[in-house]
Amino acid sequence: MDGRSTERQPRQNSIASRNQLRFGGPVKLTYRPIELHLAHRWQLARTSGTTTSRVVVVELRDSDGTVGLGEAAPTRRYGEDADTVAAFLARVDAGQLSFDDVPGSMAYLEGVAPGHAAAKCAVNLALLDGAARRAGKALYDFLGLGFREQQHVSSFTIGIDTPEVIRQKVAAAARFPILKIKVGVPEDRQNLQAVRAVAPDKTLRVDANEGWKTKEQALAMIEWLAQDPHIEYVEQPMPAGTPVADWVWLKARSPLPVFADESYHTAADAPRCAECFHGVNVKLVKTGGVSGGLAALRAARQLGLKTMLGCMIETSILISAGAHLAELCDHLDLDGNILITNDPFQGVENRDGWLSFAGAEEKLGLRVRPRG
Repeated sequence: MDGRSTERQPRQNSIASRNQLRFGGPVKLTYRPIELHLAHRWQLARTSGTTTSRVVVVELRDSDGTVGLGEAAPTRRYGEDADTVAAFLARVDAGQLSFDDVPGSMAYLEGVAPGHAAAKCAVNLALLDGAARRAGKALYDFLGLGFREQQHVSSFTIGIDTPEVIRQKVAAAARFPILKIKVGVPEDRQNLQAVRAVAPDKTLRVDANEGWKTKEQALAMIEWLAQDPHIEYVEQPMPAGTPVADWVWLKARSPLPVFADESYHTAADAPRCAECFHGVNVKLVKTGGVSGGLAALRAARQLGLKTMLGCMIETSILISAGAHLAELCDHLDLDGNILITNDPFQGVENRDGWLSFAGAEEKLGLRVRPRG
């Protein structure tokens, strides 16, 4: 998983607070920023660590009373934060959005401004939530995918920290069958040793978040990791801007599968990633929502790439949206909502790593509702 706080505190007269309502014809678009609080300090190879993260929750309400929920979990790695999301949403004419025409609505959003994938993701989720509700279906059935209970397990992420704290985190995560550990710093060896001191045989996935700068360094680290028989794969070992030739070199020599994250955004990236990687990590905030995520997963699978679905630090809105695509994934990393202490929503449950909608009170759309 990848997550980043904007670190900037909300401004007293920020765009987010000044433009919470947009009207256009029968549809009303409302949005609000939410500060999420992490249970533990969160650090990646490229960040200094944080304990909070800001998301933006969107609501679309039609004149017939249909409501759709969406969420943006922006990251500065892709040039977005809560304020840029709000600025984009302030430009949206809600009259151009319709639960009855999700493709047309998304085409309109593309014309508002290029980029802004996280903001478009929020609207896309709300549109599909409303569309599925109108059809009287859960989103996974509306998309023709289904969802099998007791089949989909998510990893639980351990962020970069001191060896002592890592041991504590791993001990606390004993109920989760798969851990994802963040690497890409000089202390990688000590940190892995700390994990193995507590969980010697647990299945691990490794995420370097672009932390190794050359193909030689990446190969040396992967060869070291491969000595551990319980490590499944390595995610984004080098920066996304690394030349294709270097990625091809690494893929040919790596003793572990290499997955793209920062290198894979949309279905258009699939042909290049098929040259450079064994698999891809799809995130809805990179693809612009469920519609783009569905296309990105299918494009990757058609080219023989393994697929995983990841997340940022998110509420149950985005995590549940990802779970609706689980049938197209070989691996899941949908734990952003259980890394926080103040999730305002409830949807898909994480039962010791296993994702389940069985207990969800909401039966339609994203199957998400506010807590309380």
